[in-house]
Amino acid sequence: MTKQTKITIATVLFFIAAIADVYAILSGNVTLETYAKPMLLTLLVVVYLVSAKKPLFWYVLGMFFCFVGDVLLMFKGANFFMYGLAAFLVAHVVYIKVTSVFLQRELTVKMISSAFPFVVLFGALMYLVYPNLGDMLIPVIVYGITISTFGSVALLNYRSEKSTENSWLLIGAIIFIFSDSLIALNKFYEPNELYGVTIMITYILAQFLICKAMIVKSNPVK
Repeated sequence: MTKQTKITIATVLFFIAAIADVYAILSGNVTLETYAKPMLLTLLVVVYLVSAKKPLFWYVLGMFFCFVGDVLLMFKGANFFMYGLAAFLVAHVVYIKVTSVFLQRELTVKMISSAFPFVVLFGALMYLVYPNLGDMLIPVIVYGITISTFGSVALLNYRSEKSTENSWLLIGAIIFIFSDSLIALNKFYEPNELYGVTIMITYILAQFLICKAMIVKSNPVK
């Protein structure tokens, strides 16, 4: 079996799991979702590993914590939500570390301007959800700052080198932040049934785009 065949099979299986998970959410099929959701990051890491010549350990670690977060968030209850939030917090910190490795030095001015849109977005979101956060105030602030930092670093990375893979990474980061913002709005502002499937679709797309970027980063041109 050739390498390209392995990549194609792994990618097709990933999208089958993605479609199954979205269908499970739309149909309320809890059993199907229980099987499909854990397969998302499992298959995506396979896509990455069979595609990358020099896999990045830290990126694989970040996907592992996303997998843990996915599993924990399938369970009901405040404790599981907190543990899932913590897993994704660690994942975002790892993603920040991975992305920052690609940055050029002496980018202080661009750092500030790259952070600005994400600071504004975070401030607007906090304005909406703050009244209903209660004991979740500090965890949500810490998580919000972390994902905003990921977005800022991805934008800074793109501005320092406007390559195709950096655009994938930036778009993936933005969509990831959008997905997380919908979770906050659904849980702490105005619950809506449409949020569930939208959150999942944007999450899947974000992870896939980030993976595409990392595959290129992991295949250095000689």
